[in-house]
Amino acid sequence: MAKILVITNQKGGVGKTTTAVNLAASLAASGRRVLLIDLDPQGNASMGSGINKGQLRQSVYHVLLGGASVAQARVRAEQGGYDVLPANRELGGAEIELVDLDRRELRLKQALAEVDDDYDFVLIDCPPALNLLTLNGLVAADRVMIPMQCEYFALEGLTDLVSTLRKVRATLNPQIEIEGLLRTMYDPRSTLAQQVAEQLKQHFGDKVYNTVIPRNVRLAEAPSHGLPALVYDKSSKGALAYLALAQEMLDKQPAAVA
Repeated sequence: MAKILVITNQKGGVGKTTTAVNLAASLAASGRRVLLIDLDPQGNASMGSGINKGQLRQSVYHVLLGGASVAQARVRAEQGGYDVLPANRELGGAEIELVDLDRRELRLKQALAEVDDDYDFVLIDCPPALNLLTLNGLVAADRVMIPMQCEYFALEGLTDLVSTLRKVRATLNPQIEIEGLLRTMYDPRSTLAQQVAEQLKQHFGDKVYNTVIPRNVRLAEAPSHGLPALVYDKSSKGALAYLALAQEMLDKQPAAVA
């Protein structure tokens, strides 16, 4: 049975897509079978995995609307070693088209049930908004990973997200839990970053990953080449950090997964 992890934060620019792509590659490098789902109409996770979103015949849009199965729409990210359920601008219209459908917030969950035995991990990259696409991700997932920068406004956004998760747990997905909070774009020289990191640990304890993702030029450059950092420059600090994150996750898994 796959572990389904949604990577989300209502605040943009915190490294959600960077985390989704590089964690997928790192888990794949450890021998795990991984599916990365791009739920953002911008399609950045698809492009960052080397998928040409302009040439897609089927995508997550078709899966959500019942026009294709996950098995039909998934694409192999050859360099990264994982599968991608890709997205492009078509996905932007899915919200309007989903509104009138029955059980619209369950569409992704139902589609993933058909490939549950194909993967060890399913990672879902959500748009930076609480919309019907993000809701499909939250309903489909077992756990939530929250990437965030250690800055003042990040704490306010985190409060909103935790409130949203409580509502989802109460009404749509009672199993969902926070897997962990991931500190991204971290600069240890910043006093504010250190203070916010300490506050996170005080409030969330062991829910805060020990692994910290640093600011790193290679992480920023890799998507323009359609590659995870692990492939673009496996010795870079960013690539090594995501390998460490994958290992930290695996170390916490039951023996059957790890």
